Amino acid sequence: MTNANNEIAQADKMRRGKAWLASADLRPTRQRLSLAAQLVGDGQDRHVTAESLFVSVSETSEKVSLATVYNTLRTFCDAGLMQEVTVDGTRSYFDTNMSDHPHFYWENSGELTDAPADQLQIINLPDAPEGTEISAVDVVIRLRKT
Repeated sequence: MTNANNEIAQADKMRRGKAWLASADLRPTRQRLSLAAQLVGDGQDRHVTAESLFVSVSETSEKVSLATVYNTLRTFCDAGLMQEVTVDGTRSYFDTNMSDHPHFYWENSGELTDAPADQLQIINLPDAPEGTEISAVDVVIRLRKT
């Protein structure tokens, strides 16, 4: 890619990131804009960990601390831009696809991907305890290569 094409692609990523932040009325700070451009700049949905996003941003000219990445991902979730998917008690992924859908967790590689929502049928859920309501159902299907 030529330098001019690279600059155009980077400007497009920043434009998409800025629009994404604006859709949730979030102020486009330098760090938020840099992270948003990495997350949605190419128009594709992402499943990231804070660490993988930190590495991705570190490969650009932008400098953002790991603590800032964690805090910003939390802000994005609170604003309704992303959802957190907890695979186990120690690992969280952040998903830019906000539709209701299941996930595959690939144990061998530690990757999280979307599973086909049209193939999942939840026929019955248990009654919620008195005084509560079910707010969400998360489906993570763990896969292991044989």
